[in-house]
Amino acid sequence: MTTPAYMDPAKIRYLTLHCAATPRGRDVKAVTISQWDIQKFGQVSYHHVIELDGKRVRTLRDDQRGAHVGGANTGNIGICYVGGVESDNEPADTRTDAQKEALLMLIRTYRGRYPGIIVRGHRDWPGVAKACPSFDVGAWLEEVGL
Repeated sequence: MTTPAYMDPAKIRYLTLHCAATPRGRDVKAVTISQWDIQKFGQVSYHHVIELDGKRVRTLRDDQRGAHVGGANTGNIGICYVGGVESDNEPADTRTDAQKEALLMLIRTYRGRYPGIIVRGHRDWPGVAKACPSFDVGAWLEEVGL
């Protein structure tokens, strides 16, 4: 495993939400997601993983560059929630209420820490042809008043 590259926290501009693409209700832990990422990318991908019960697990520091949006990881905080697909692997918003609350808490925290930060889903990045995070981030933030 390689140590993630340094990322200047003063230059953080984005917060990207992801799903783990694990089936609804499968209780995958943050450590397992990090292990998968190390196998695939040689390092941990996300700064936080939100488990089914809403537990927020920090997996990278803000000054460590993740591996979650190809070509756009510098200045970008990655948050991944466990779930995102049905048992047939079809994309679905499988977030539990606890996960939604945890995501909102992290978004509020990062907006306070980095004023002007842009929050988007992985699928909202140019050239990304994925359903991740399996919900419309902008519509959800508007719905909850953020």
